[in-house]
Amino acid sequence: MKDYIHTASLAVPMPVASGQGNRARSALEAALLPANTNAPLEKRGGAFSPANGVYATVGKRCLDVAFILLSLPVALVIIGLCALALRLEGGSAFYRQPRLGRDGKRFQILKLRTMVMDADARLERMLAADPAMRAEWDATQKLKHDPRITRVGNFLRRTSLDELPQLWNVLTGDMSLVGPRPMMPEQLPLYGPAESYFALRPGITGLWQVSERNNSRFDYRAKSDADYASTLSLRGDLSLLLRTTSVVVRRTGC
Repeated sequence: MKDYIHTASLAVPMPVASGQGNRARSALEAALLPANTNAPLEKRGGAFSPANGVYATVGKRCLDVAFILLSLPVALVIIGLCALALRLEGGSAFYRQPRLGRDGKRFQILKLRTMVMDADARLERMLAADPAMRAEWDATQKLKHDPRITRVGNFLRRTSLDELPQLWNVLTGDMSLVGPRPMMPEQLPLYGPAESYFALRPGITGLWQVSERNNSRFDYRAKSDADYASTLSLRGDLSLLLRTTSVVVRRTGC
């Protein structure tokens, strides 16, 4: 007999046999995402009501584009130096990974690589050998002390510089400067009802990113996204950008 997982925000049945590991993850992604990766995920109704003022509908995108145009010359220099350091350390400098965006659209996020080249395979081995590490990963999809992170990668994470290439995702309209933390497809069942997440473009930074960071569980993350989406404003976004600057300067990123 096979069990069936029904996600909280998408009534999608998915067969998963116990102990299948990577195959379960692949089946989950296939069930959640149609073959056409540009097709939106179906959303179910809920009580959530996003902000819909002038800033939410027009101003936010204008802020994104203006910020990128002003910061791009400096950002390109910093990204280039970080990429050079990663190449000297060994391996590729950039990597892409699937994320869920506004209305459930799937896109490829661009980041500076901060882990060893065989990070996924190494993770599977570590989780299989350490039940405590497995429990931590299942709860947060993060490891507080992740041995896969390289020396340069650790610096990039602590300063959040690994996120800089996502300015490209903002420019193309898949992301925003401020918004919910970009979600991996397999994280959707952990997230719960996702109406607030799918109402906005995910952000390079946001309420969750500058508060609990990787110490928080998905229920806190979902609440943060709902609070942000329902109170979206220019003042709030500028405040979060300033708080992000503090995170970078104090090197308290994850």
